[in-house]
Amino acid sequence: MKKQIMCFGVREYERPYFIKLGEKYGYDLILKEQFLNSENYKDALNQEAVMVRGNCVVDYTSMQKLKEHGLKYYLTRTAGYNHVDLKACKDFNIECAYVPGYSPNAISELALTLTMMLVRNVAYTTSLTKEGNFKVTNQMFSREIRGCKVGILGCGKIGLTTAKLFKGLQAEVIGYDVYQSKQAEEIVKFLPLDEFIKEADIIIVHLSYIPGKNDNFVDENFISKMKKDSILVNVARGEVLDIKAALKAVKDEHLAGLAIDVIDNEKNLFFKQFDPKNMGNEIYQDLVDLYPKVLVTPHVGSSTDRALIDMIETSLKNMDEYLTTGKCSNSLIK
Repeated sequence: MKKQIMCFGVREYERPYFIKLGEKYGYDLILKEQFLNSENYKDALNQEAVMVRGNCVVDYTSMQKLKEHGLKYYLTRTAGYNHVDLKACKDFNIECAYVPGYSPNAISELALTLTMMLVRNVAYTTSLTKEGNFKVTNQMFSREIRGCKVGILGCGKIGLTTAKLFKGLQAEVIGYDVYQSKQAEEIVKFLPLDEFIKEADIIIVHLSYIPGKNDNFVDENFISKMKKDSILVNVARGEVLDIKAALKAVKDEHLAGLAIDVIDNEKNLFFKQFDPKNMGNEIYQDLVDLYPKVLVTPHVGSSTDRALIDMIETSLKNMDEYLTTGKCSNSLIK
């Protein structure tokens, strides 16, 4: 096989990184801006290897067609892989590998930023000064983070990084996780779930999404147990949060703020332009109308230089491993 990979979902700012790393590892990388999907899959016909991102969703039949036209390797440059049809890969003998981890600081820094924007009412304040209003209002008065209990829901590598950042700001950090590592125990105080929910002033969601296991883990019942005027931030996966329940809690003034970088079925919302006065969907309209109490970023948590390098480099190393050994330690095919 010639060392060529067709890469989908490559944004303009990512191109120089792909080119540089492609040269470093000796690959001819064909860069495509569009997401690979069941409509445009024909663009990848006769390719032996493709690299995709999270918004590339190809159905079973299209995967079969790709295989029939030479596809051997399906690389996803993501840690999550619910967008990959693993059954198709297995049935059609397509090797598939993922990126088990990348710069945890990328997600954690966004979690910190969104949290502090809500705690200090930054979006609210700058929305006024943008309009020429420089008066100080009651809502600009805020807590200090060192007086808050920051709850980390999911204390894996990224959750632990977030905990360290808040610890550095002198906040008390509590955590909940089914698996409590000794490393995490040195940073966070683990609590039973109900106690964790009731004590936290801020809850940051870092849960891994396990389809059928923790869908809507943060649901109406969970949110109802949170402190009044607490803050909820989801930078994990949209599927673990009942966004309708969270928005209702903001409207009912139970939550002081909500921030999300992810949402269920995000391809219907993210990466598109809408009329903010006519979003065409009640939930999406609430996301816009409840600003600045609700902050939304379009899945940009991993959009940093360090994270991007990690993703591309690991994917190319995965390909190298397949070519040299016939196997890959990061394979998704068991």
